[in-house]
Amino acid sequence: MEKPSIHPFIPIIIGVISVAMSAIFVKMTTADSGVTAFYRMLFSILIMSPLFFLKYTHELKKLSKRDWLFTSIAGFFLAFHFILWFESLNYTSVASSTVLVTLQPLFAFAGTYFFFKERLSAKTIVSALIAIGGSVLIAYGDFKISGAALFGDILALIACALITAYLLFGQDVRKRLSLMTYTFVVYGVSAITLFFYIIIKGESFGPYPAQEWMWFLLLALIPNLFGHTLFNWALKWVSTNVISIAILFEPVGAAILAYIILGELLSATQIIGGTIVLTGILFFLIDYTKIKRVFFKVFT
Repeated sequence: MEKPSIHPFIPIIIGVISVAMSAIFVKMTTADSGVTAFYRMLFSILIMSPLFFLKYTHELKKLSKRDWLFTSIAGFFLAFHFILWFESLNYTSVASSTVLVTLQPLFAFAGTYFFFKERLSAKTIVSALIAIGGSVLIAYGDFKISGAALFGDILALIACALITAYLLFGQDVRKRLSLMTYTFVVYGVSAITLFFYIIIKGESFGPYPAQEWMWFLLLALIPNLFGHTLFNWALKWVSTNVISIAILFEPVGAAILAYIILGELLSATQIIGGTIVLTGILFFLIDYTKIKRVFFKVFT
């Protein structure tokens, strides 16, 4: 395999910082959650359009009716993931919201268990119990602060479940399409869903001050296209597990940025609960068999 021009860990670190900025940008906006999500998707599509229409439109012929259905469902779930996650940030802190959204790997395993009958290992059950214990501690601490903070935590958890459903419905279609085509179609469906959501809710498409448009554009550029593109680039040289573990540092980065930019302080329950959640997910993701094999090779 060809050597990368730079060490893969450098783009991964930049990618983590990029996705961590998402919650900060949402906090800076004053628009409704549905509107913020809509413009994030719309600007992403507009940025991708020249390349997509130039090189990838032929891939649309590969989509069957079932593929279109599953992709549409995936886009629908993605839209409401953003609505609920952005809304959660109106009630709870960046730290609590991003930690709870990070529970996605465990939601995914629950989904594959119930829908695809995949067996649960002892490691998975222990990981889930650890992570759930941490999230309960965060919720307890936020409830002591206010009922609104607890409500925000619940919205973040539902948003986490929705992003998992988005991935489950899209995983089969993604195998037959390039990343560009699949992302463009899903973002398109998501934008259309959000468009009608805004109309039904009676929210405003604008006008907004220039600063607001800047936040919308930055949401599309940095966490959507820049952050995840770097992760996908790094996948050529590192395993999916490395990326998954790296993404666990998103809440850490988001909490630090929220402290510096927004002045948000962390409570003891958020620090302890967040650490427990991340420990549980880390335990779930690490392949201990591979680590033992590498350790054995090095020291024997």
